[in-house]
Amino acid sequence: MKLHIDKQESEFLNSAITHWEKHGQLNKEQAEILRDSYDVKGFDWMRLAKYSFWIALICGGASFAFLIVNDAVVNWLKQLYYTPDVIISIISAIMAAFLFYFGRRRERLVPEKVFSNEAIIFTGVLFTACCIAYLGKTFDNGSGNFPMLFLLSVFVYGFLAWRMDSRLIWLFALVSLGSWFGTETGYQTHWADYFLGMNYPLRFVLFGVVLVTASFVLRKRRWFALFDDQTYVVGLLYLFLSLWLLSIFGNIGNLDTWIRFNQFQLFYWGIISSVVAAGFMLYGLKSNDAIAREFGITFLIIYLYTQYFEYFWDHTNKTLFFGILALSFWLIGRKAEKIWNLKKRQEHDHPAGDEHSNTPISA
Repeated sequence: MKLHIDKQESEFLNSAITHWEKHGQLNKEQAEILRDSYDVKGFDWMRLAKYSFWIALICGGASFAFLIVNDAVVNWLKQLYYTPDVIISIISAIMAAFLFYFGRRRERLVPEKVFSNEAIIFTGVLFTACCIAYLGKTFDNGSGNFPMLFLLSVFVYGFLAWRMDSRLIWLFALVSLGSWFGTETGYQTHWADYFLGMNYPLRFVLFGVVLVTASFVLRKRRWFALFDDQTYVVGLLYLFLSLWLLSIFGNIGNLDTWIRFNQFQLFYWGIISSVVAAGFMLYGLKSNDAIAREFGITFLIIYLYTQYFEYFWDHTNKTLFFGILALSFWLIGRKAEKIWNLKKRQEHDHPAGDEHSNTPISA
């Protein structure tokens, strides 16, 4: 049976086989046997399946939204309005339990149907959220302490993710954890602009640091191995997106105050954000940490161009402004092309399995 690979993988294998043949590591017959052992896939059906299921869920949600606009359905929903919240919560819990059981069973019986199985699990997650929301309404005493519902969601999703070995549910646990942190700090200050002197972006910088630190501390634990990379990535997202907002708004609590500030007064936040991104980029390059490297490079570029637009848009001739942009992107592309070609040559000189093939490439 032939191996089916995409075009990029095929080009790499062809180059490697040609290199080995040229240097006498393979004879002509062996090289031909290897070349005949794989075929290039004509179309990426896996990616089509993945996007199709997600689009199906989105369209299903849109279909439901248009359904409830129908007059007959609206009248029926008005009758359901007086249905006790606890009943809706119980029904949602039953639906969620059924979908989780059904999705888990399909994962065992048809593990190759990855995306349809995930779509079923995702729908179960939505019913779980509905269950928790209506459970909160059932026991609501008028205190307005809805952050507790997000905290409950963290424990529910965390347990389900651990029990079902589901990275998708773990993602919702991390999102719920961030939602709880943001709303809890707001609730504790009666929704004031600052919590311990920090606006929301600065709070989430600390939250991101905590998540990234937790991923490093827990990565040696066997139960955490499945969720390590995901926690690391989500923590970096919280961190870098918050730093990006800080580079724009600084530690200012509301838009009315920010509008009265001169952007030059907030320049140091842009410097701090860029230094953090550069630090992660260098750490990723030195330690061969692809996640840290790519986050650092990507957000360093985002931070620098954000600052460029903020400080020079109103004070620079637009021809010169976009000319500088074009030149800078051309230089970035040229440098990236050099690194890519260098990496490609290293892969040809040290094929997979060679002890030198993991040497980090400096930018």
